[in-house]
Amino acid sequence: MAIQRICKIVGKIVPVPGANMDTDRIIPARFLKCITFDELAGTMFYDERFNTDGSSKRHPIDDPRHSGARIIIGGENFGCGSSREHAPQAIRRSGIRAIIAESFAEIFFGNSSGTGLPCVCAVPEDIVEIQRQTEQEPGTEWTLDLEAMQLSGGGKSYPVTMPEEPRKAFLEGRWDSVTELLEAKEALQILANSLPCPHLKL
Repeated sequence: MAIQRICKIVGKIVPVPGANMDTDRIIPARFLKCITFDELAGTMFYDERFNTDGSSKRHPIDDPRHSGARIIIGGENFGCGSSREHAPQAIRRSGIRAIIAESFAEIFFGNSSGTGLPCVCAVPEDIVEIQRQTEQEPGTEWTLDLEAMQLSGGGKSYPVTMPEEPRKAFLEGRWDSVTELLEAKEALQILANSLPCPHLKL
């Protein structure tokens, strides 16, 4: 099964402001007992969004103006804290397809890349401007172009950055290491046969 190339993400942006958005806030620990990641749909930022009685805290994600948003824009050090892979999985399973922030925690960035969730950086001044534009014109359709490394929408364009290796992996459809291994079974078997254990079979 071919891996999907990810070149452009198109859709509305939802602002999730604030620095140091840690993974415990992105996905509370009680949701980690899920059997499959599909069960995480709708759980992202759960305690940020809902009171203990289930009533809404009026988080931007639940603002009808941002309904159906496919891109999150956040602040500095997004995804810090524990290394749980459930955090980017919860975000992606909830319909988000990319995150823009000032910076990302290294492990969160790696987990996101392996999940098919591009994380790109923008300078603080542009983050503020994009958030302002999103609040004033929430229906704006944005395009995050990983080839041009530009975010454009509402007649404006902003440069974004991402390390070259994950960018190429998205553009070439190499971001899912598990699928890559499954598709390379013949080459892996040849390699296994060349090792000192000739009876090793994959």
